[in-house]
Amino acid sequence: MPRPPSRPPSPATWRSATNAGVTDARTGGGPLPTQADPSAVGPERTRPIVGITADLDEPKPGRVRATCSVAYVAAVAAAGGTPVVLLPMRELIPQYLALCDGFVLTGGDDPRTEPFGEPTHPKTTPVHPERQAFETALLAELTARPQAPVLGVCLGMQMMALVAGGRLDQHLPDTVATADAHSANITHPVEPVALPEGAPANSIPRGEVTSHHHQAVADPGRLRIIAKAPDGVIEAIDDPSRRFYLGVQWHPERTADAALGAQLFARLVAAAGRTAR
Repeated sequence: MPRPPSRPPSPATWRSATNAGVTDARTGGGPLPTQADPSAVGPERTRPIVGITADLDEPKPGRVRATCSVAYVAAVAAAGGTPVVLLPMRELIPQYLALCDGFVLTGGDDPRTEPFGEPTHPKTTPVHPERQAFETALLAELTARPQAPVLGVCLGMQMMALVAGGRLDQHLPDTVATADAHSANITHPVEPVALPEGAPANSIPRGEVTSHHHQAVADPGRLRIIAKAPDGVIEAIDDPSRRFYLGVQWHPERTADAALGAQLFARLVAAAGRTAR
């Protein structure tokens, strides 16, 4: 269930990153799977490093925990990348940028929109404030690094739009009659958007995706819309001027359609491989 926000203690008081809980939200824990085939990309040292943003929660007062669904980790590993879970610590952003060849901004609860000029909807379940501040700062830094590949998932896509000057539809049941089709991990179709003649190609095909959200991007700001659901909900955005900068409203780590699931991670890892040091 969504969690109310609470501010963590100073990062200096947190346990080290090696003690962060990396868990699968579906099972509550378990060892990380090893699904990648190292022979597909050569020696292990050649695998690009992909940073995956972690969530924060506080199951007991004063006990802040970082978590990340194993599904993201497995998807990056299966695509040939080396996944590294990034704790939301703003002071470590320079180190993360130096370490990682690409980034996945994961799903989560809802962003507060006051920092972006709009009141927060009363139906919002706010993401942890330290995570929101971290991802806002990380995306701002990535804006100046057009070669850095980024895949934003659900909340990650919404944060990409907000940082690009966009805005959200903060509660789809208020505006979309078919809002239920986007919640509770329901599978629904997405369709590519026709782009103007001469525009960079649309990289999202028609297919079926798995979603779980009550918010969506209403305006992508400086980014462009490349896919929608049949009811008009924006499903994918990108920046065609960058090597790979894609946000999707669905969950590709849980989507069975390979072109809209595993292949998105493969494209991210391939782009990250071109920037790997």
